[in-house]
Amino acid sequence: MKTLLPLLFATSTFAADLVQHAQEHPQGDAAYSFDVSALKKDTRDLPIGVFDSGIGGLTVLEAILTIDAFHNETLQPGADGKPDFANERFQYFGDQANMPYGNYSSAGRTDYLRELIVKDAIFLLGRRWFDPDKKTFRQDKPPVKALVIACNTATAYGIDDIRAALKTWEVPVFVVGVVEAGARGVQSAHKEGAVGVLATVGTCASGAYPRVIGQTLGLAGRSVPTITQQGSANLAGVIEGDPAFKESVTERCDMDVRALVEAHQKSGVASPLSTVVLGCTHFPLVQSEIDHAFAALRKDAALEKLIAPKIAYVNPAEWTARELFRELAAAKIQAKDAPTAKDSFYLSIPNPQRADIPLTADGGLEKEFKYSRSPGELNREDSVNVPMTSARIPSTTRKLIETKLPEVWRRLGK
Repeated sequence: MKTLLPLLFATSTFAADLVQHAQEHPQGDAAYSFDVSALKKDTRDLPIGVFDSGIGGLTVLEAILTIDAFHNETLQPGADGKPDFANERFQYFGDQANMPYGNYSSAGRTDYLRELIVKDAIFLLGRRWFDPDKKTFRQDKPPVKALVIACNTATAYGIDDIRAALKTWEVPVFVVGVVEAGARGVQSAHKEGAVGVLATVGTCASGAYPRVIGQTLGLAGRSVPTITQQGSANLAGVIEGDPAFKESVTERCDMDVRALVEAHQKSGVASPLSTVVLGCTHFPLVQSEIDHAFAALRKDAALEKLIAPKIAYVNPAEWTARELFRELAAAKIQAKDAPTAKDSFYLSIPNPQRADIPLTADGGLEKEFKYSRSPGELNREDSVNVPMTSARIPSTTRKLIETKLPEVWRRLGK
């Protein structure tokens, strides 16, 4: 098995180390490892894992829980009045302690980001979690049968590493990512004009959306429109209620939308922005604020011609749900009966067993520390993963979930 690692991870030494570490603990008895044997059996009744850098991926989970785009019996396209995933249960993980993922690339910590992404997958594949009441680790969480990367930055930087890792571990788990799904959404929604991408700095720096949109449209025999990106360093954190970011959601949306339109203006392209990809899973939570910001800029004589009268927004979440259904059907691992167990939700917090970690006043990881770490230190855990409760979610974010993601809110149990 070791001979495969240099081939699969030729450009990512840290990933080879992390994957090797997991192989050396096949019983899942150490941090960043999982019980491989649990995934060698019939996995149909296991939950589906969904992860994000924080709570933004809940927008993807909401889409998965509510979509009715296929017939559940025939598996063919077309609604049948029953949610497509009615028989499935889900396990969600938000790496809130280490978010926003989008800022690691600008801090020169892309390799550490990629390590975080593979660790997220390992957590969902394993049984290990931290009980904050008993202040100890437990080993009774079920593993997952499939992985959904409900984070654009994590998809852009980590999906290839995860796919290579799964191949090396020889476990029958597949991965669906939001960037590829979002590109298919552009193929469906875009008619004419230019495309804008609002995402994190990291996602934009990766160039994933222009590349995958171009490939998707090219394979469909369509011309590729002008694509303008704008990376936001703050909006995801503002939506999460991170106190490190002082502006309001409305203020941040106004600034980022203006920056996108001005970037499009500098490109010299006359075609107006007519399709906008919400390239961060947090951003659909504030789509109304984003749309209001575009409406305000239409009143600016210097910018109005750069914005179409009506913008088609692409939320990759729905397209991710469609892809997940197809992959489950192809793998023949769809659950046959309604689940008896509930969905489960987890998030990361700073490790309470570590007294040497610098924290902010509200108990989060200090920003300079967060973005100065290097990969490879697999014997330390800066954060641990605990059950997500509404009390552990910032109040502003909790309100967004309650009002805009009602099915997630119901299953979260308030």
